[in-house]
Amino acid sequence: MAAAIALARRGVGRVWPNPAVGCVIVSGGRVVGRGWTQPGGRPHAEAMALAAAESLSPGAARGATVYVSLEPCAHFGRTPPCADALIAAGVARVVAPMEDPDPRVSGGGFARLRAAGLAVETGLMAAEAASVNAGFLMRQRARRPFLTLKLAATLDGRIATASGESRWITGPAARARVHLLRARNDGVLVGAATARADDPALDIRIPGLQDHAPLRLVIDAALTLPPTLKLAAPSQAAMAWRLHDRNIAGAAADWGEPVAIAPGTDGRLDLHDMMAVLGARGLTRVLCEGGGRLGAALLRAGLVDEMVWFSAGAAIGAEGAPALGPLGLAHLAGAPRFDPVHHERLGKDLMSVWRPRRET
Repeated sequence: MAAAIALARRGVGRVWPNPAVGCVIVSGGRVVGRGWTQPGGRPHAEAMALAAAESLSPGAARGATVYVSLEPCAHFGRTPPCADALIAAGVARVVAPMEDPDPRVSGGGFARLRAAGLAVETGLMAAEAASVNAGFLMRQRARRPFLTLKLAATLDGRIATASGESRWITGPAARARVHLLRARNDGVLVGAATARADDPALDIRIPGLQDHAPLRLVIDAALTLPPTLKLAAPSQAAMAWRLHDRNIAGAAADWGEPVAIAPGTDGRLDLHDMMAVLGARGLTRVLCEGGGRLGAALLRAGLVDEMVWFSAGAAIGAEGAPALGPLGLAHLAGAPRFDPVHHERLGKDLMSVWRPRRET
């Protein structure tokens, strides 16, 4: 199962709106087939593993045990149900950590396997499997993507000097990790102020991953961002969504794809509606890279599911730009609270991963 979950990770950020699934087929004490969900969401992991087993030896999957990181699908979509494929292949046993919450499946795959006489076991490494598909599960259960807020700041929480100088706060190892974070998300989100000030490309510059292009999501309420930005370049614009106020009459964009969002009460976009729209369009994971005001607004709205903080060993002082905008707190008890789940040294910088504190 650990191997199946490791295979599933290969699809994270590349298979939306589908889950990232891994599959290992074992017969006679040896692996005869393995597979994972392919870019775009198909073929599915089980189909890939069964094809690998068949190419190794016709009928190699007959009587085998299948370890798959999520319940096999039981519905007809663009491909036939994986549960039926496993039954047709003659496998004897299926081990899966968890049920697929998609209402088209939701236990139906397990039921179909059991009805055909296969042994089905569930629960093994369920927490690890759920972590890999946190975005898919969030979209199924809350109808929105899983959102990671990334912040990179000095020891005193500053992201730029008073003059606006910000390159580079962190070193090359930390910046490379940010590119890896982008690769593990379906879309990367920034606000209009960050798009204007930093002119980011939001691409991936890691050898071997350059062809992976997450969506570029930019909040551009009035559709005023200029076509001179890197995001508007021909190689980028096709992958850019401009999230705008749906009340703009005759809204059109000279670059990128306009996506209408309900206005909020503060004159900005309604962030809950924004996340619902992104979920309805199939996104399961979104990485927010700025700016400070947007990060604070997402925190106030309770939409941050994970915070990744890159800390550089430097100090700028109170005159520098803060990593977060105003949260409007009157009392400390109202501060968003997070618990640490991972710490790592990256060159001369530190990376910490935090998840919202769940009161017990």
